[in-house]
Amino acid sequence: MSNNPLLDTSGLPLFDQIKPEHVTPAIDVLLKQAEEALNKVTGPAVPADYDALSLLLDVATERLGRAWGAVGHLNSVADTAELRAAFNENLPRITDFYTRLGADERLYAKYKALAQSEQGQTLSAPRKRALDNALRGFVLGGAELQGAAKERFAAIQEEQAALSQAFSEHVMDATDAYAYYATTDELAGIPQDVQDATAAAAQAEGKAGHKLTLHMPCYLPVMQYATRRELREKMYRAYSTRASEFGPGEQDNTALMQKIVALRQEEAQLLGYGTFADVSLVPKMAQSPQQVMDFLRDLAKRARPFAEKDMAELRDFARTECGIGDLQAWDVAFVSEKLKEARYAFSDQEVKQYFTEPTVLKGLFGLIETLFDVTISPDTAPVWHESVRFFRIERRGELIGQFYLDPYARSGKRPGAWMDDVRGRWKRPDTSATQTPVAHLVCNYAKGVGDKPALLTHDDVTTLFHEFGHGLHHMLTKVEDIGVSGISGVEWDAVELPSQFMENFCWEWNVVHKLTRHVDTVASLPRELFDKMTAAKNFQSGMMTLRQIEFSLFDMRIHAEAGNDQRVQAVLDEVRQEVAVNIPPSFNRFQHSFSHIFAGGYAAGYYSYKWAEVLSADAYAAFEEAADGQSGVLNTDVGRRYREAILEAGGSRSALENFKAFRGREPQIDALLRHQGMS
Repeated sequence: MSNNPLLDTSGLPLFDQIKPEHVTPAIDVLLKQAEEALNKVTGPAVPADYDALSLLLDVATERLGRAWGAVGHLNSVADTAELRAAFNENLPRITDFYTRLGADERLYAKYKALAQSEQGQTLSAPRKRALDNALRGFVLGGAELQGAAKERFAAIQEEQAALSQAFSEHVMDATDAYAYYATTDELAGIPQDVQDATAAAAQAEGKAGHKLTLHMPCYLPVMQYATRRELREKMYRAYSTRASEFGPGEQDNTALMQKIVALRQEEAQLLGYGTFADVSLVPKMAQSPQQVMDFLRDLAKRARPFAEKDMAELRDFARTECGIGDLQAWDVAFVSEKLKEARYAFSDQEVKQYFTEPTVLKGLFGLIETLFDVTISPDTAPVWHESVRFFRIERRGELIGQFYLDPYARSGKRPGAWMDDVRGRWKRPDTSATQTPVAHLVCNYAKGVGDKPALLTHDDVTTLFHEFGHGLHHMLTKVEDIGVSGISGVEWDAVELPSQFMENFCWEWNVVHKLTRHVDTVASLPRELFDKMTAAKNFQSGMMTLRQIEFSLFDMRIHAEAGNDQRVQAVLDEVRQEVAVNIPPSFNRFQHSFSHIFAGGYAAGYYSYKWAEVLSADAYAAFEEAADGQSGVLNTDVGRRYREAILEAGGSRSALENFKAFRGREPQIDALLRHQGMS
């Protein structure tokens, strides 16, 4: 056991040493220690004192959380049958412990006693908020339930965890399992770098032709550029029916979705709420499901005229310029790309040649260093894959945080992009030392072929900036109380503020030209090409806004209306009829791979992206208002105020208080509508 890398929490995770056989023995030890801490802390010998509770319980549970977090991370980025088995074997045990912890009446009583004590009345603001959050968490965790209701609540948590994990596995497996080996002729129109990568993938398997997969770096260029309509349809059908009844039965997520929604509704009723949406919104900024749906429908009403115009233009162009009289779902990306090229005289492929990965990272790091008074430099740490890199962030020689960057798509890695925490900033009660935060930043863009660097689309660059926004929120915090430092304790519908805020810089010339160096000529992006990109920025923004509203309204409705567990497809169809201008074919099973709400933290919370976009656009407007001819929006004074009011404060006060501390007023929707060309 002394050699088990999961038990070594003295420093960074030993990712290069962790093996599936380490998981269960480590969890045995850490669960035992956490159980002992729980029993001790709830006993009479330990007073209702903040530091005493933290010293025993937080130290033990943080150690367990870090080890399990490492296992969960590897399960997402380096999946193997053996690791998956070890993860799934221990998932019920972890779920059971945290469910019991969150519902422990003895612990709840001790926290209530702390809140009512003299110390509780004089806690610092961050500690007071952490305590308030904990008390609310006990109520939502079932601590006030009794007898059979409490037992059923615990069983629901365990079943939900298993179902969500299975949902995620089905999406990953369905994505990884698909391959179509195409001839070179079939790839007409597809960019050469994509053809090179697909040929290399086929060759690596000893096969002829080109291996096409459903991973985004392959799938998206096919849909955008393939002139063979039948190839686009083939790929679209495969992608849009992943993990559904149209594939292998063991990967079908239909029953899982129904069961997950039903269990969430049952959980809500046990807690005394009408629907799961009501439960979900308790710790969020939004006050009710109706308020959220009103917000979404109001935004849909504003966006609809623009979306209808977008769609009419697309159909007309498809008919007159592409010879497609019956525009189908598999034509939309292709015709959109052709229309954009015709209207703005550039293509995404042309732009991509300038965004070489080393230059993008150098420019991104330079921006962060300028705005937030830090330095970023390479660092060393054990990693799980040879392409993963590690960095440190310092301010005047003092370590602030560190992060892993895992940039490339590959088999065994979950699709999408995300930030996750490795550990949080915390003044540890066991050592009195301040633990610095560490983050995972994960993307899925295409690796470079041969000796050429990776080439990023502008969307890839925007995604990278987005995840760094989350990372900065986690790493630049100055709060030292574990429950509210960084992203911890931040309302879920505000957690996207710093990420979406960073995306705005991808449209600033004095930022973008520093991100570019042509892969062959090493020239920077020409201003003329950037101006074309800017002119096209809000291309189809009406359609894209309605698409996000469609996802958000579907999510809110299935969780806000009892009985919708048996109406998942019907609700989605109804939402599309209400808000969409581009309704997909009847075989489309988007919801079967909607991991955000069925396997992530966004259940009855997907609206957060649009809600937080109001906050992020208004926050960015402060930089626009202070812009000058010399440094543009890179105003260091405004950057300092933003850093102090929002990034450094983390979850130590409400998101609205953070926003008002920065802007001096409540948020307004005007900036969002202006940024999206809908004002």
